[in-house]
Amino acid sequence: MKGVILDSQTLKPSELDFSDLEKLLPEWTFYEQSGPDDVKNRLRGVTVAITNKVVIDADTLAASPDLKLICISATGTNNVDLEAARRHGVVVCNVSGYATATVAQHTLALMLGLATGWHRYDADARAGRWSESDMFCRMDYPVVELAGKTLGLIGHGDLGRRVAALAEALGMTVRVAASLRPGADNSGRVPLDTLLGEADVISLHCPLTDATEKMVNRDFLAAMKPGAFLINTARGGLVDEPALAEALRGGRLGGAALDVLSQEPPPADHPLLAPDVPNLIITPHSAWVSRESRQRLLDGVAANIRAWRTGRPTNVVNGLHSA
Repeated sequence: MKGVILDSQTLKPSELDFSDLEKLLPEWTFYEQSGPDDVKNRLRGVTVAITNKVVIDADTLAASPDLKLICISATGTNNVDLEAARRHGVVVCNVSGYATATVAQHTLALMLGLATGWHRYDADARAGRWSESDMFCRMDYPVVELAGKTLGLIGHGDLGRRVAALAEALGMTVRVAASLRPGADNSGRVPLDTLLGEADVISLHCPLTDATEKMVNRDFLAAMKPGAFLINTARGGLVDEPALAEALRGGRLGGAALDVLSQEPPPADHPLLAPDVPNLIITPHSAWVSRESRQRLLDGVAANIRAWRTGRPTNVVNGLHSA
């Protein structure tokens, strides 16, 4: 029984303990990255495949008769053709919840960055502008006290709730947008339009679906409270990026902070990387990458393989609970 990791580089193996995983199968091959032309060959004769972002499509599944289990080392499943896997008798499992604490703290850091402008003040100090000052401090950029302000959450799963707790510890009031899911219990939630008009900070924590793709569009941004902040640590596709660049240039928003973009890595001419887009913080999808988070993810993958080997697979995302 052979196993492969198709993109081990996404885990930064040098910092993690792989011993629990390695003992689950007699033979493992770790590939740092796998291009589209590599995948079929690398799955030949393989029983268990681990992928973070490498695509396993219907053609690849048809060419991999020995494959019985795909472990996605992530929560999102869009890189695997789940229906084709089901047809071929391949169980697909994911891991969720491993990065909640790390992403929540990153979300808070982005919020604090926008509120304090520390990244701008730091850049100015290092460029010598503080040294040139004629008084002891500088007041070039607005600083916002978050206590007493309102945080609006779009998405209220484990991560949204953790962010809410951190915001409340700062003295913020938290309100949650009504869910877009049909039949959802929206008690205690507010309509999205109401939330946009009241919130000083909007933070996105919802999945990317047909209903939410580019939900942050020109109308959404125009409905936000003047001077409000937008934070996205969820999925880049939630945001109409040219519209956000336009809104920031127009000065109606207080700022935006993003850890995700619609294309990753982004092209050099991405509209939000233009040097004239003001009041914008971008981090390179690094909200989740603490060593603790990555180890929990790896341990979750190992747990999925262990459960599958007992005949009782867990975290199955394609409805196939046995091969």
